[in-house]
Amino acid sequence: MSSLDNGAVLGIETSCDETAAAVLAGDGRVLAERLWSQSAEHAPYAGVVPEIAARAHLARLPGMIEAVLADAAVAPAAVAATAGPGLIGGLIVGANLGKGFALARGLPFYAVNHLEAHALAARLPGLAAEPPAFPYLTLLVSGGHCLLVETHGPGAHAVLGRTLDDAPGEAFDKVAKMLGLGWPGGPALERLAAGGDPARFPLPRPMLGREGFDFSFSGLKTAVATIVAGYPSGALPERDAADLAAGFQARVAWTLADRARRGMRAAKTCRVLVVSGGVAANAAVRAALRAAAKEEGFALAVPPPDLCTDNAVMVAWAAIERRRGGDPGADLAVAPRPRWPL
Repeated sequence: MSSLDNGAVLGIETSCDETAAAVLAGDGRVLAERLWSQSAEHAPYAGVVPEIAARAHLARLPGMIEAVLADAAVAPAAVAATAGPGLIGGLIVGANLGKGFALARGLPFYAVNHLEAHALAARLPGLAAEPPAFPYLTLLVSGGHCLLVETHGPGAHAVLGRTLDDAPGEAFDKVAKMLGLGWPGGPALERLAAGGDPARFPLPRPMLGREGFDFSFSGLKTAVATIVAGYPSGALPERDAADLAAGFQARVAWTLADRARRGMRAAKTCRVLVVSGGVAANAAVRAALRAAAKEEGFALAVPPPDLCTDNAVMVAWAAIERRRGGDPGADLAVAPRPRWPL
């Protein structure tokens, strides 16, 4: 273990519509955290408005950092901030504030890849009796991303497959809008689906029988839109909406489990499936992946729902993982970037 594995880390997350800050001890214990969702600000527009998001981050983040530092009652030894991928305005706010904090105090700064932070979150201490050891298979499912990756360590990821069109969270939001559920739609659709019959509507199973590890959700989304278009204008009957929501959710869960199962069968050295990202908070998705992992002889590691969605705890933890590997944190020259593949 590196000599850098000492001292607390301040983490900052502003990649989309959550403003978050956290302080973690050098061993990964969460000393303080704050998270503010901008859902109310973006709800009238049925989606995230980048300019509103950036201004909201700028208004909230300084006070949030002061609060977590006061709660933690410890001076950080390093600073970490999400530098991509994400909405460039928010990334600039968070990354530059983090850089300024680090410069003013002479601290190392870590520019964190948001996707990597999700991939490493399951290794946080206290989440399981035995944190997953490298290498493992990572399924990252969120509103903006869908990746199947072999994770060998910080900065060492081999992408096996990715979505060819929509991310699953994006598809959830769009189908929820079709069903009149508003935005954000994922949690509302899950609640509606709980009382529905997933087998009633003949929805397709995306990528059925397709070789490889890529994902696709646009065809499923279009199938739902075609069914909805067959109804008179206005709200769907409650039973029909619930059945359609349940069918859509079941097909998404099946697709994720099917592609993950292919990845598990192809893996040579991985025996753990890590699932992270906002869609991993969906109970039907978790259940389908749990069953698939059990069938393939894999252990399943899924962070709790509050660590699946965007948060600053995972950002600070990603920096701690890098420090343990000897990375001194010299990322002040790293510019925020809207695209930053693993």
